[in-house]
Amino acid sequence: MNDNPLVTPPKGKAPDGPTCKPVWASARKDLVGTALGSSRIWFTLADGIITEVYHPRIDIPQIRDLGFIVGDGHGFWVEIKTLNSYSVEWTETDIPAAVVTHRHPRFTLSLRVCTDPYRDVLLTNFRLQGEAGLTLYALLTPRLGENADSNLAWADQWNGETLLWAEQGPFGLALLARELDGHSGMRKTSVGMVGASDGWQDFNHNGCMAWSYVEAGPGEVALTAALPNEGTLALGLSSSKESAATLAASSLAAGFAWAWNEYLAGWRRWRAGQDWRTPLSARLTSDSFALLCRSASVLKVHEDRTYQGALVASMAVPWGEASESRGGYHLVWCRDLVESAGALIALGAVDEARNVLAYLIATQQADGHWLQNQWLGGKPFWQGIQLDEAAFPVLLASLLDERNALGDVPVRDMIARALGFIAREGPSTGQDRWEEDAGVNTFTIAAAIAALVEGAAFLDAKPAAAAVMLADDWNARIEEWCWAQNTSLSMQLGVAGYYLRAAPGDVLIHAGAKAECLRIKNRDCDADLPADEQLATDFLQLVRYGLRSARDEKILSSVQAVDRLLKCDTPSGPVWHRYNGDGYGENLDGSAFDGTGQGRGWPLLTGERGHYALLAGDDARPYLAAMAAMTGVGGLLPEQVWDAAPIPELRLEPGKPSGSAMPLVWAHGEFIKLCLSLDAGRPVDMPSRTWRRYGGMRPKLDYVLWRFRNRPQALPEGRELRFFLHRPATVHWSVDGWQETRNTDSEDWGLGHIASLPTTALMPGDTITFTFHWQDDGQWQGEDFQLQVSGAN
Repeated sequence: MNDNPLVTPPKGKAPDGPTCKPVWASARKDLVGTALGSSRIWFTLADGIITEVYHPRIDIPQIRDLGFIVGDGHGFWVEIKTLNSYSVEWTETDIPAAVVTHRHPRFTLSLRVCTDPYRDVLLTNFRLQGEAGLTLYALLTPRLGENADSNLAWADQWNGETLLWAEQGPFGLALLARELDGHSGMRKTSVGMVGASDGWQDFNHNGCMAWSYVEAGPGEVALTAALPNEGTLALGLSSSKESAATLAASSLAAGFAWAWNEYLAGWRRWRAGQDWRTPLSARLTSDSFALLCRSASVLKVHEDRTYQGALVASMAVPWGEASESRGGYHLVWCRDLVESAGALIALGAVDEARNVLAYLIATQQADGHWLQNQWLGGKPFWQGIQLDEAAFPVLLASLLDERNALGDVPVRDMIARALGFIAREGPSTGQDRWEEDAGVNTFTIAAAIAALVEGAAFLDAKPAAAAVMLADDWNARIEEWCWAQNTSLSMQLGVAGYYLRAAPGDVLIHAGAKAECLRIKNRDCDADLPADEQLATDFLQLVRYGLRSARDEKILSSVQAVDRLLKCDTPSGPVWHRYNGDGYGENLDGSAFDGTGQGRGWPLLTGERGHYALLAGDDARPYLAAMAAMTGVGGLLPEQVWDAAPIPELRLEPGKPSGSAMPLVWAHGEFIKLCLSLDAGRPVDMPSRTWRRYGGMRPKLDYVLWRFRNRPQALPEGRELRFFLHRPATVHWSVDGWQETRNTDSEDWGLGHIASLPTTALMPGDTITFTFHWQDDGQWQGEDFQLQVSGAN
């Protein structure tokens, strides 16, 4: 069959048929971009084509992909994204604009993609060179409103223009094309149903574009158009297909060259305001400095324009080509957001960081915590509770305050509610920072302790004292809860012991809980390992936040343990797994994570290790070099890198990006902070009040704190027994088996009700028995509790 180069009026409705599940595009992005103007379009490139495009917010992807086919009309055809023979050349190191060039023995296809800075339009300039008789075809798969089920599509004429468009709910899309001389660039057009009558199926069945359907849907639709060999495509997005077409036509009338130059000019103006570049360019290698500059632009790209201060975790759906997820990573995680804000502050972008804080204040829940993750407007996605996410906004407020950059942002109420939640729920968390297991986790407890200390500075005297008392108690007991020694794993690794990945919540009540099995998720079969046989890199946060010294013997032992068990040396440099037995990653054969798999190395953890090296007095630059080497084709940092034997057919190479999310904004933020920390000689996000209070040393206390959530097993002689309660109570107690009783009323200290018993004169072997009479409802607790006085050591 031969394609007719003349305009062919499409006719008929596209037939439906068996379809596949509506998946997304590859998560291995080559580039992510947006214009720094009034436009509300964000775009991604992967496999050398356009993938998800977001509008009018950065959490709403409106298409799966916009790709291309090159064919000769006589049976030869190639889908561009399957070639895997392309280059991405950034126009400037840190401006998200590039020339993508695909190479085939019979042709070369060059693409330039940018957003019109002032219209909601994505522009693609294309040029096909090669053998005569070849034709370029565009293939667009809408996903309007992030929904593949109810899209409608048409091939049509509008105002004398040949175009393709689609609608679903409140969203409309239009695809137009122009030749260099300004004439309409769409020749033959068709719409179809994905998997049944779409353009790819047309070529697969007929070897050319033989179908000309005029209408398709509702369902997962696809749009196809034959194009000239050189011209511009305009993808307009709006509230209707007609308004989208008006925007696209206006942008084409203004011209691609104008939009491209304005796009670059906007980014150059943004860059001109950065004063950190000159000093750091002399201290870093060229590769590290280039990634630093690019990382700053990655953070800027991921900012939303409707919700100032909101950044999504990534404009990618991990293993998108196999995923039906509605959320992917284009959601807000409080933890990722604050980690990114710390990088913004390090770069001097305090206004942007202050906007982050304002957004977090607006989305704090009534009881003081933040959602596990959410759409930008505050609607929850997943339902977990993570204690560190209640702590991070407090740390952000403190970091801004240290730089006199809080301005008029009111933080006292936010901090009081956040610390109240931490005090009630901690030190155990519903989920760790990897969103998997409940228990006492070293990263989480480090964040919680630091928030209590930092936040105390914003509270009145008694709530502040309660916060610091709780922080001191938790800090003093970290090893009691989270340290394991003389285990089979410690003997296997040749170390004295290590900090656990997470201790089951029962450890707060009895020490034997460390031997309880801690479930490992995302695996075909749980390894059934006890908690004290699992370790992670999370304990490094104890050093970064000043709770333990980098040279503490337990820290050093744990570092040796994770290096022997979790470290992987790749051609790019060292990388660490999150914990032993991790199941979040590709399967052993390289196939996409499908709910189970095997965790891979995280460049983010290489950055965290670099911060530890800095605090230990070692050289942090090799960790920067490793992260810079782990980037993908477009120079972006992935969530994970492949760390097994190469699988070329799946594009899996050791030390290079896997199919996980890329870019991961948190990883780019960590790289920024490590660069600036190297320059400062200390972590730039260190909580200063916490460092001053502890200085890396475990506190020595003259009291023992008893709470219902965490109950000490003994009272060392010479110490006072204190109760931290969440209701007003009278402590009814005795030291002689209830023969003589005493009553001590609690006092309201804001974050809790505190009662102190005069127990310093008790001797080893004495036993205190106590219960509670609740003052708010007049009820007794109905059970007795006991503590035995032990030797001071």
